[in-house]
Amino acid sequence: MSQPTTSNPTDFIRDIIDDDLRTGKHEGRVATRFPPEPNGYIHIGHAKSVCLNFGIAAQYKGTCNLRLDDTDPLGESMEYVESIIRDVRWLGFDWGDRLFYASDYFEKLYQFAVELIKKGNAYVCSLSADEVREQRGTFTEPGKESPYRNRSVEENLDLFSRMRKGEFADGAHTLRAKIDMASPNIVLRDPVLYRIKREPHYRTAEKWVIYPMYDFAHCLSDALEGITHSICTLEFENNRPLYDWIVERLIPTHRPQQIEFARLSLSYTILSKRRLIELVEKGLVQGWDDPRMPTVTGMRRRGYTPEAIRKFCAEIGVAKNDNLIDVSLLEHCVREDLNENAPRVMCVLRPLKVVIDNYPENKVEQIESANHPQNSDMGTRQVPFSRVIYIERDDFMENPPKKYHRLGPGREVRLRNAYVIKFENMVKDEKTGEAIELHCTYDPATRNGPPADGRKIQGVIHWVSAEHCIPAQVRLYDRLFSVQDPGREGDDFTKYLNPNSLETLTTCYAEQRLKDAAPGSHYQFERLGYFCVDTKDTVAGKPVFNRIVPLRDSWAKIAGDY
Repeated sequence: MSQPTTSNPTDFIRDIIDDDLRTGKHEGRVATRFPPEPNGYIHIGHAKSVCLNFGIAAQYKGTCNLRLDDTDPLGESMEYVESIIRDVRWLGFDWGDRLFYASDYFEKLYQFAVELIKKGNAYVCSLSADEVREQRGTFTEPGKESPYRNRSVEENLDLFSRMRKGEFADGAHTLRAKIDMASPNIVLRDPVLYRIKREPHYRTAEKWVIYPMYDFAHCLSDALEGITHSICTLEFENNRPLYDWIVERLIPTHRPQQIEFARLSLSYTILSKRRLIELVEKGLVQGWDDPRMPTVTGMRRRGYTPEAIRKFCAEIGVAKNDNLIDVSLLEHCVREDLNENAPRVMCVLRPLKVVIDNYPENKVEQIESANHPQNSDMGTRQVPFSRVIYIERDDFMENPPKKYHRLGPGREVRLRNAYVIKFENMVKDEKTGEAIELHCTYDPATRNGPPADGRKIQGVIHWVSAEHCIPAQVRLYDRLFSVQDPGREGDDFTKYLNPNSLETLTTCYAEQRLKDAAPGSHYQFERLGYFCVDTKDTVAGKPVFNRIVPLRDSWAKIAGDY
């Protein structure tokens, strides 16, 4: 797979790499990696990291590995691994033969831990997890040394070996680095490197009952793979001294450089994997691929394109400080891509029947319509026109306001690519008083131009022929949360779920050509927005459409949708 073509941006990370190349650091190599933990599906925040790491590798003619940092068997699964591989590939990136797993290195990592013990840099601690926390100290007070800190090398080696053999219960012992309990950086206060955890691993089964901590495995995996620039988010900034401490003592000939950047925070969105798992497990969404989810697989099902996501990641750039990005920028990138590439069709979401009384009953015309108004290469299509059509219920008002330019008593409107019609009368529901059928007349001379008498027709509406359309289900998706920052600490984020994030319309009518539309294909429903054929629930001849985005940002309070 070829990598996406991009311009060569500049930012503080690339400035560091440029300087390293000038000075000959890392022998002039650039090697990055994308190292997700396989305990959930990746989301738009991960996509930013994917684009950054693979983009840097492509820009500097280097390499980028895909590595699954699978050091905690609880919650990890092959399902998540497969989803990550699928999503990164869908985004447009390829890692060649450089797919790795931290679990590939479990034996090496164990031997590295033994080496630390032999050097006097690690010890087996028998304090409980609560006791370790109590003795860790605070930001203003130093920690207390473990009473087991000065065990002999021989005792530590024996205990660590027995930990591996499964002789002790979970939590009975840990392996801790011997650094500095008085360090102002709490991360360096004898952090845990290994713990006992009797959980089967999705790759190694029950071979191991001790597992390395992320901080221990991650940096050594980077070093083993020859990574030059270990790019991560700001929450790992305090961990950088530990990263360097471990690598310097075990693989001093090659120390990757850790560089931190601001993680993506997106308005009206939750990007905490823990909270996304909660949404899925509590049934608050319909799974990881729910089109309202910020997961890559959810966005793909909704109809977002990889090109739009890559453009968004390029637009927001790389920053040193956290800031909240407006989700409307992501939606704008999606609109721009689809506006250029999505063919146009007509679909009526909330139908109102219209009978054109002076149109011949058995006549059917084929109206030639452009598939894209600015791209003639997309060609044209033939749209049947007949005496009975459907229009949008919102395109008729019995008592319209002054600036309403659609159909109403005494009003005329143009049918898209067809004729001008004029309202004559209507049939109402006897109980509700609601219009259920309109009767109109058409001007035969207006098919290919304006009325001959020069009168101006201001409104244009879309339509489908009642005899030649197909029924369709349409899902109108909106933002999952109703407030800008639903992830505020200490808050129950679920109370901000948007009750109107999904509206399902089951009585819609679309152009006949959409009957066999391929799942995943994109369209602009004229005047309504961009839609995608659902890849999961569509069956042959019965399309289900997901709204990707409206034509305009409806959250921006822009007046006049039409």
